[in-house]
Amino acid sequence: MQAFQGCGYDYELIFINDGSRDATLHNLKKLYAAQKCPVKVISFSRNFGKEAGLYAGLQYADGDYIALIDADLQQRPEIVRNMVEILDTQPQYDVVAAYQDRRGEGKVLSFFKKSFYWIINRLSDVTLQADASDFRTFRRSVRDSILELTEYHRFSKGIFAWVGYDTCFIPYTACERASGTSKWNFWKLTEYAIEGIIGYSTAPLRLATVLGCVSGVGAVLYLISVLLEKIFRGIDVPGYATIIVLILFFGSVQLFCTGIIGEYVGRTFEQSKNRPVYLAKEILLYGDESKTKTE
Repeated sequence: MQAFQGCGYDYELIFINDGSRDATLHNLKKLYAAQKCPVKVISFSRNFGKEAGLYAGLQYADGDYIALIDADLQQRPEIVRNMVEILDTQPQYDVVAAYQDRRGEGKVLSFFKKSFYWIINRLSDVTLQADASDFRTFRRSVRDSILELTEYHRFSKGIFAWVGYDTCFIPYTACERASGTSKWNFWKLTEYAIEGIIGYSTAPLRLATVLGCVSGVGAVLYLISVLLEKIFRGIDVPGYATIIVLILFFGSVQLFCTGIIGEYVGRTFEQSKNRPVYLAKEILLYGDESKTKTE
């Protein structure tokens, strides 16, 4: 709150409690009761993930400018004031997004992240800014456009790129966490990357088709080779080891292609259920009573 004192703007703070099992909700209720500034608290019935939290926050945001920021304070609130100043003084921009200019991660993780951006920017119809985070400030029109996208499987980096709008990217350096530890690990990041690639590209489906064609052509060429060996050289080609290898190879190609198709079918199935992105167990709005809501 101190970061916004004297900023010259009316502001509100919206906290999303994503099904935490510690004292987060208790502390948020104390903050809400103090009402040193307008505070809203949306508490989920369970953990629905970061994307659901962003979606809920946008739904309850009433300002002309909306800023997204992590509660661990690695992203400093003071930078938001700089973002607002850019939007005020440079009306050609609709979004100010921050990217990390220096990362403390290892070379292996950095390599995989760069590879992810390289792959998705070549497979997808939209372009993602490398190292850009969800830490950004944007105009209400951008918020309204994002809320029109009601898909169940959400990928915020892709959503921001898909809705477009003119974006100004600024560097920032992440600070140490105020408390807690990161819940993200390599496998969760990998799952998140797969979510982005599948959600914003149909290229993997075309890859399955290409692999099927290539393996089919290879099988025909091998058949021709075996026949020529038999006809012109009279050589009986030993078949046991070859057949086993071919069965394993083509079987793995088929399973790989089936897995790709299954990922898309699974997401279509889940979307067809029309389930809400999140369930709110408790909602605290300033000047209002507690209530529950489903979105």
